[in-house]
Amino acid sequence: MTYLFYIAAGLAGGVLIGMAGLTAAMVLTPILSGACGWSGYDATTMSLIANVPSAIVSSYTYYKHGNADMKRGGTISISAFVGAVVGSWLGYLFSQVSENGISYLVIIGNLFMAIKFFRPTKQKSEASALEVDRIVREQRRTLLALLLSFLIGVECGFMGSAGGMMMLMVLTLVMGMNTKLAVGTGSIVMTLVALTGAVSHLIMGATVDLIPAIIITLSCTFGAMGSARFANKVNERLMSCCAGVVLILVSIASLTLN
Repeated sequence: MTYLFYIAAGLAGGVLIGMAGLTAAMVLTPILSGACGWSGYDATTMSLIANVPSAIVSSYTYYKHGNADMKRGGTISISAFVGAVVGSWLGYLFSQVSENGISYLVIIGNLFMAIKFFRPTKQKSEASALEVDRIVREQRRTLLALLLSFLIGVECGFMGSAGGMMMLMVLTLVMGMNTKLAVGTGSIVMTLVALTGAVSHLIMGATVDLIPAIIITLSCTFGAMGSARFANKVNERLMSCCAGVVLILVSIASLTLN
């Protein structure tokens, strides 16, 4: 039965990555700690490990369909990576080895993002703006995004999350990207941040058994691959609604298991 939970949790986490650009920790951490008896720290570490190949597969799928901004995504990734390194170092100094209450915070975050996905994305029109003003606003948005991505990286390195939910908000609300472009671009950022967090957690003493890790990671990667392909074939509105439904179901399951 435990292995069925591993497979189901991995698939659900992969769907969140591939369809919504969110971290697998939003479902893996509550299920592994609530239903499988893992410690919160080890469950978060496992989530980060599974995030790495899943985010790579997802970002590549979005890139093939023209839904990943490599230039801006690469710049933001560097900023988030630097922040994650700083956060990991701070986490080591403060011996951040406890995740008390993290599952319920994750569930609240799931529900918040579900509401956002059901709301249509509003695109700002700049057709009537002067070109100079447009460039200035674009530069300000980029600088703000770099700052926020650095802070997200610090938080992720310190707490051990991949920051998918927060990064998605930066890309949509600050950078003005549509949902598909934000998901594809955010997956690029998530890869580096998740890798940094996973390595730092393992260094700080997290323990993950090999067989469960393989099962969860493969399931998560498969879920990300399938959901990313689906998301790039349907229109954005349907994609957002599906992502919202998944988040609500995950939240309900997480509350039940906890």
